[in-house]
Amino acid sequence: MQGSRTMKPEWHDSDAIMLAWPHAQTDWSEWLEEARETYLNVISAVNRYNAGVILLCAPADVDDLKARISPSANVMIVEAVFNDTWMRDYGFITCTDSEGNGHPTEFRFNGWGNKFNAQDDNLVNQRYLAALCQSVMRSSPIVAEGGALEINDEGHLLSTSQCLLNPERNGDLSLAAYEGIFCEMLGASKVTILEHGHLEGDDTDGHIDTLVRFTPDTGLVIQACENRPNDSHFDALNALCNECAERLPEYQQYRLPLPYIVSDDGDRLPASYANYLICNGAILLPIYGEDEDREAISVIQKAFPTYIVEPIDCRVLVKQYGSLHCISMQVPKNTLKSVIIENLKKGVSLYAPS
Repeated sequence: MQGSRTMKPEWHDSDAIMLAWPHAQTDWSEWLEEARETYLNVISAVNRYNAGVILLCAPADVDDLKARISPSANVMIVEAVFNDTWMRDYGFITCTDSEGNGHPTEFRFNGWGNKFNAQDDNLVNQRYLAALCQSVMRSSPIVAEGGALEINDEGHLLSTSQCLLNPERNGDLSLAAYEGIFCEMLGASKVTILEHGHLEGDDTDGHIDTLVRFTPDTGLVIQACENRPNDSHFDALNALCNECAERLPEYQQYRLPLPYIVSDDGDRLPASYANYLICNGAILLPIYGEDEDREAISVIQKAFPTYIVEPIDCRVLVKQYGSLHCISMQVPKNTLKSVIIENLKKGVSLYAPS
């Protein structure tokens, strides 16, 4: 285990949220303007809740991006080359020590088991983000994505077997071996790997952040399907709820409704209300313009009674099979260098490596 360093739960205060600005060579090319408008909404919401935004941007888009953002926005633009914008899965994870100092930690990213080209995404941490941090980045040769990992304050880590056991990630690496790696790299004290639950159209092989999330007070938010008993997802998501009740009996369940959203080609899209971002006392909740939005807001408010729940329209994000949590990665306090924090508070700035 890496001393007393443990992966930080998302509900702890953050200095920044990392995002990557959609460009014409990303998955968003068909809906580029709509996607960019959603990103601007996310940036504004993050700033409202007292976090800056570290925003990767293709060099050719920097001037246009500056013209779109209010000069007073707390955004630091980092010129970068990247394949796509799923920052949750290739941005560094932060572990904290007993004194509250953040330590960046990265795993290898290979496009969710070699499904997509991710060569540049896999280099983002070392090329651009490590230099922003006060501590040296720790790297693992193991493939793992941030969206596959959920943790609470007791160091209890959740993941899913369907994701971890995809042989295109780490060959025949066993679940027991994964548990050891998560204890060693992320300071996990307990690992629960769930077997049930998957959303059609999900390229991640069942990331935990689309299915089950911890709350700070012994709760579990679960993407359920009780509102659609005839849905193709019903059996698997009902089994997931039952599995959580059996393996995590001390946790109160907050079950989300499942929307029914299809692509223009008629394919089911993996719209999950569990894919929210926690940011300094607020829940930035993806909504999809569906009847289930209202119930999802109510469930999340019950699960996080002391938090502000801010819905954000994420209809365009689910067109590319992800949502709000997938595009973002939080940076807890005491992780970034003081000069980076100062830059984030000055309005829009362009990071200049020293």
